[in-house]
Amino acid sequence: MPATLALQLFHYRAHVTAVYDGDTCTADIDLGLGVWLRGEKLRLNRINAPELRGADDAKGKAARDYLKSLIDGKDVLLQTIKDRREKYGRYLAEIWLEQKDAPPLNVNDALVTAGHARHQTY
Repeated sequence: MPATLALQLFHYRAHVTAVYDGDTCTADIDLGLGVWLRGEKLRLNRINAPELRGADDAKGKAARDYLKSLIDGKDVLLQTIKDRREKYGRYLAEIWLEQKDAPPLNVNDALVTAGHARHQTY
């Protein structure tokens, strides 16, 4: 990771409370020192999943269900990008899932690898 990017990432522990679609979830974020940000909507950074409505609705539901299977109700490590929100008010985030006896899984990349999303630059 380039040093300049490392200065723009913020790391938090979080608990995923809901998954809306293949690239949006809600989480309670531990800001440290006993301070929590509850019910925060997160947009997975660098990816785009099919929508739940329209021509791709079956693919959208499959992407949502896959993301749910990975993170819904689980504790994750969250990296926000510049601690900024995107146009719909959601924080842009990389989500990492700790795995037993394996390196942490980048959930954003896992969606792409599984064919449920594609990489996209914002």
